[in-house]
Amino acid sequence: MRAFDFFCGAGGLTRGLLDAGIKVVAGFDCDEHCRSTYEYNNPGARFIHADMREITLKALGTTERLHEYDNVLFAGCAPCQPFSPQRKGNGQRHDATLLSEFGRLVEAALPGYVLIENVPGITKVRGFSTFRRFLHMLEANRYQYACGILDAKRYGVPQNRRRLVLLATRHVQASLPVPKYGSSLRPFRTVRHAISHFPAIDAGEFHPDIPNHVAASITGLNLERLRNTPHDGGDRRSWPNSLRLECHKGNYEGHTDVYGRMSWDSPAPALTGRCNSISNGRYGHPEQDRAISLREAAALQSFPDGYVFFGSNKHIAKQIGNAVSVRLAEHIGKHIIDL
Repeated sequence: MRAFDFFCGAGGLTRGLLDAGIKVVAGFDCDEHCRSTYEYNNPGARFIHADMREITLKALGTTERLHEYDNVLFAGCAPCQPFSPQRKGNGQRHDATLLSEFGRLVEAALPGYVLIENVPGITKVRGFSTFRRFLHMLEANRYQYACGILDAKRYGVPQNRRRLVLLATRHVQASLPVPKYGSSLRPFRTVRHAISHFPAIDAGEFHPDIPNHVAASITGLNLERLRNTPHDGGDRRSWPNSLRLECHKGNYEGHTDVYGRMSWDSPAPALTGRCNSISNGRYGHPEQDRAISLREAAALQSFPDGYVFFGSNKHIAKQIGNAVSVRLAEHIGKHIIDL
């Protein structure tokens, strides 16, 4: 089976599909800065810099000399920001229409298999939403589909990450992969499993021999806050009043994850594109006085340790946080092959 990865970013989905045994022909993304990361780590898969609105069926055909797509997977993990609870403001974002553009291409090619991964909030857009129109298009073209919320930690990812997954097929009854971890199954993979083997570094430092093992610099005040945050899951509620932010003073109990530390023996919280910053979530190292490094963030997204990211630290954090978790993608890919 072959696949096209639309909105491929740094290649988390591509890597997982390749590991599952699916040949990914190409990844498409409008962010040229992802090219080096994608192509270096996924030999044989081409990175094509393109806006989804401009991709045509003819262009796909010339990529792999394809004339029909019956045994091809179209994977479209459109940017999730328009549907994310962390989105700021109520204005309509132009990238909220990208799912419609993906649907346009699916309707033109009628691939045998279609995959969507996104935040659960994509289903809650008011009115006849983009997502509902996409489902209507699938039904009109005789696709069967299964849709549900999968938590990546139940598929071997050391992270609490709930994602909407839709799998559609024109051939057989569609279904989603069954969980492999948790309950009576194997224990969840944890922060300890993922990052305890990386050597210690200080805030603002990098390790010369481990790619991307670099921790963001932090101010003296924030360093003092971390030193007053208990190891292994502590948060800002342990700080003395002199270190508290004005917005957190009094009896305010919200946003306790901000400036918090991860717990060694639990899955990590969901990573975002700012996962290397202690002020943007519970991204503090369980015991070292720093945020998790980019390498550690990648491990928590189940990228292999040898997966090298290129670009500025800010952009690499975005590449990692926005990626499809590799092991979740691998389980989905194997399930598609089983179907």
